[in-house]
Amino acid sequence: MKELKIFINNERKKIDKKKKEKILILIPAYNVAPILEKTIREIPKNYGGDILVVDDGSTDGTRALCKKLKLPVISHKKNRGYGGAQKTGYQEAIKKKYDFVVLVHGDDQYDPSLIPLFIQTWKKGNYDLITGSRMIVGDVLRNGMPFWKFTANRFLTLLENAAFQTNLTDFHDGYRAYSTKFLKDVPLDLLSDYYDFDSDLVIQAIIRGYRIAEISHPTRYRDENQQMSFIKGIPYGVNILVKIINYLLHRSGIRRQAVYTIK
Repeated sequence: MKELKIFINNERKKIDKKKKEKILILIPAYNVAPILEKTIREIPKNYGGDILVVDDGSTDGTRALCKKLKLPVISHKKNRGYGGAQKTGYQEAIKKKYDFVVLVHGDDQYDPSLIPLFIQTWKKGNYDLITGSRMIVGDVLRNGMPFWKFTANRFLTLLENAAFQTNLTDFHDGYRAYSTKFLKDVPLDLLSDYYDFDSDLVIQAIIRGYRIAEISHPTRYRDENQQMSFIKGIPYGVNILVKIINYLLHRSGIRRQAVYTIK
């Protein structure tokens, strides 16, 4: 059984500045020019890290806005997908020898003011994957999550907890943070380039024995946020089911998978 700690207190705590860890705020961005500047403004000024935007082939001026805001940006010529954008950012974090990476969506879906809490949790608990959870507080439907998405999340999380012998409350939250120690150990090239990339990283943390923590946070479902539609949600759910089946086949020795093989 892998160690899991649940955090349900969203109190903003001061960061210990005596330590010299290098922290990166990674912002994958695809056609978010109308909302990106607001997201950047909401990032706390005292978290003690750097910002990197990965422009995933945007066509709406996102890259030009980053230049205007004097933000470091890596631009893809073509859209590589949600997971593909993250891979570029994590590879850069490893290359530049950062210690910790906080993932913040460019569409302001997740509250950037919680960044210090992710950092504090990492520093105090030595966790390697810290994931948000919309399910701990229990007000996710009142805050606008579509019922179909809530139901699918609960069902898939139940199956994943059973398959991977965990007790996470939300396998599919996109507010994440990772130690680069963990990221360097993960076969990023074997993982998905799409929305299910986040689940791939949770699975990798579990099977490799890295420590996981959850942080409760409120939901943001607004018109300007980029939400997965019901149509896109169908292949996403199928992909998650396939991952579960493939992992169980791998674990039982019936069909070995390179992505789940620890060297």
